[in-house]
Amino acid sequence: MPNDWFMWAIMLWSVVLFGLVAIGGYFMFRKFLKKLPKEDGHSILDWQEYYIDETRHLWSDEQKEFLAELVEPVPELFRDVAKGKIAGKIGELALEEGAQEMREDLIIKGYIQATPKRDHKFLIKKLEEKDIDPSQYERYFH
Repeated sequence: MPNDWFMWAIMLWSVVLFGLVAIGGYFMFRKFLKKLPKEDGHSILDWQEYYIDETRHLWSDEQKEFLAELVEPVPELFRDVAKGKIAGKIGELALEEGAQEMREDLIIKGYIQATPKRDHKFLIKKLEEKDIDPSQYERYFH
C-alpha cells in the first residue's frame, strides 16, 4: 500500500513538472521568435526598443500614468512586457506623425493597435471613466 501512494505522488509530480516546463518553454520560444531578425535585419524587439528610445523625451509624467492605468488589467508578471510593446507602438505612431509631444490620442491609438481585441472592452470602459468619448476611436477598433 505505501508503495502505491508513493508511485501516484511521483506520477502527479511528473505531470506538474512537465506542465510547468512546457509553459516556460512556450514563453521562451515566443521571446526567441521575436528576437529573430526580419527581412530588414532587425527583430521585433529591436524596433520596439528603437521607437521607445526615440520618443522617450516626448512622454510627460501624466501620460506615463495614463499608460500605466491602461495596462492595469494585465497580470503583474507580464505588465512590463505589455507596457513595452504598447509604448513601442505608440512611439512608432508618434514618429510616423512627427509629433512634438506625446498626446492622449496617440496613446489610445497605439494601445488599440498593440493589444488584442479582448482588451478593447477594458479600454472603452476606462475611456468612459475619464470622460473621453470612445466613439472618436471607433475606426481603430476594427
